[in-house]
Amino acid sequence: MKFSTNGLIIRQQNIGEQDRLVWVLSDSHGVFRAFVKRAQNIKSPKCAGTGLLCYSAMTVFEGRDSYTIDEVAVREQFAGLRSDVVSLSLAQYFCELCLNLCPKEQDATEFLRLTLNSLYLLSKHLRDRELVKFCYEMRLMELCGYMPDLVMCAGCGAYEKDEMTFSADSGRLYCADCAAVHRVQGIALPLSGVTALRHSVYADEKELFSFELKNPALLDRISRASESYLAHMTQKDYPTLSFYKGMRE
Repeated sequence: MKFSTNGLIIRQQNIGEQDRLVWVLSDSHGVFRAFVKRAQNIKSPKCAGTGLLCYSAMTVFEGRDSYTIDEVAVREQFAGLRSDVVSLSLAQYFCELCLNLCPKEQDATEFLRLTLNSLYLLSKHLRDRELVKFCYEMRLMELCGYMPDLVMCAGCGAYEKDEMTFSADSGRLYCADCAAVHRVQGIALPLSGVTALRHSVYADEKELFSFELKNPALLDRISRASESYLAHMTQKDYPTLSFYKGMRE
């Protein structure tokens, strides 16, 4: 049995001197692992087409308990990432998130589209890395079913305050007064930061990255809020995130 799909290589491992084992985030079959014969031969289209962070159209044979990629046609290689080690390290963090959180062997079109759009922005340097990061993290949480409640203050119901605290433990917002009363531990954000965080969750898919924030300190604060929420909800540490942070310093 065989099928055709479009997929992004989110992990690769060379096998011997000729072959390769890859993990693919595909539109029709989610995340799956596949064997690729002669993929280390630079003369073969399989070499480039199954390299890390390469997006390709592929024909896949499904065996009894394994997959084999037979034909590959490159669609996008995100070449800009290869010359920017910081953006590359962030892209690898996204790949680790995909491996752990995206659906396995079922439709994952929205997950793939989100990841491809994020990699494109990083590759072309069209948005600040931290903006892409927190939008990716928060939208990924929403797709995984971990929707935070950012509509209003969880204490008094206020929609807008000059400053609100985001609790990563609960995924809720609290105005300053309610945060003090309830002794909420979280990250305080000005109204512009709250608006950006809301946008990352509630905006239409096509509008997700349609804004910019020029304040590096605010971007860093929102980014810490989103990664804290993701870590709490998934109960997992991500080594590639630590590596990315190290590369930024």
